[in-house]
Amino acid sequence: MPPLTRQGTLDSLELRAARSPKPAPPPCARAGESRAGLSWQRLLLVLLLAASPLAAQTEPRPAAPNERRAVIIDTDPGTDDAMAILLALSSPELDVRAFTVVPGNVTADQALDNALRLVSLAGRCDVPVAGGARRPLAQKLITAEFVHGENGLAGIELPAPGCAADARFAPDLIIDLVHAMPGEITLVPVGPLTNIALALLKDPTIVPLVKEVVIMGGSITEGNVTAVAEANIFNDPEAAELVFQAGWKVTMVGLDVTHKTNFGRQHLERLARTHGTLNDFATEVMAFLVELAADFGADGTPMHDPLAVGVVLDPSFVRTRHMRIDVETRGEHTRGATVGNRHNAVERNEPEGDRLKMTGIDRVEPNAHVAVEVDAERFLALFIERLRNR
Repeated sequence: MPPLTRQGTLDSLELRAARSPKPAPPPCARAGESRAGLSWQRLLLVLLLAASPLAAQTEPRPAAPNERRAVIIDTDPGTDDAMAILLALSSPELDVRAFTVVPGNVTADQALDNALRLVSLAGRCDVPVAGGARRPLAQKLITAEFVHGENGLAGIELPAPGCAADARFAPDLIIDLVHAMPGEITLVPVGPLTNIALALLKDPTIVPLVKEVVIMGGSITEGNVTAVAEANIFNDPEAAELVFQAGWKVTMVGLDVTHKTNFGRQHLERLARTHGTLNDFATEVMAFLVELAADFGADGTPMHDPLAVGVVLDPSFVRTRHMRIDVETRGEHTRGATVGNRHNAVERNEPEGDRLKMTGIDRVEPNAHVAVEVDAERFLALFIERLRNR
């Protein structure tokens, strides 16, 4: 496959325009200081950054509030999306205002049909389900039936949907609901970020009105579709860059924690002990995923999307670090990578003759709370408990 590149139509979007200005830089080395002295100063600055509380500590997130939390879940169902949807609809702490649908794991049409079948299975036709983008902003759609089954739901045929799709375009529905509930809506995108980016482009005024954006996607340590890129970000890096740089509160629940949250045979046995419409469907899906993981030598399947919903339910499931995240949109080997600046600082280089000279270190503004640790067993126990007998 040839390297993917950004289309010219997106080159004019000025993806970095929403970034916060840099604070005033620290003083440069004194004029005439020796080369050895400059090296000593540079070493001191690096050591100070490495020893800073931001670099050395993880950040505990506050406990979840007692009141119900209004959410819009943007999803590409998908097996793990299906489990996230059922968890959300089975959790009284959440007021699910809408499901907006994006292509990713499956095509746009299949994803919308799956979302309607899932909401119908749960008896929740009161929750709007709206279709959105048909493809990523600047590349061909990449689907993942190999992992999710040809229909995206592990090959399980759910009854035909009894709920009808909302007529609104998903980004418009997001905009409408955010304006109707200023400061109350948490966006929970668990697929590619195309719909969220389109809503941003159409109405940037939603940024200060959104309470928080909790993203399942990204990683600062590994990838799952390439060496460094996670699937949701890889499927629309341009959209992801827009979302991360928009200026709202972002929590990134990525592979750094989802790959530590594995649902194994012992969890499957516990879920299978009880029965109900949702319980039995979830057991079938998780059995499919556990067996698929075993085929690749893994003892359990990562709970990617359900964990993001879990973090909205109870932020103490994870610990985060506040850092700068930039999305790579051009690299041949790194496209789709979420690059985490753990020190929130970059070297300043200024022209001098035919070279660049390092003259100091500039701070950059953090823009995401990145989940780096997880209480996996406590979350898995909650997931099983919420679906018992349902």
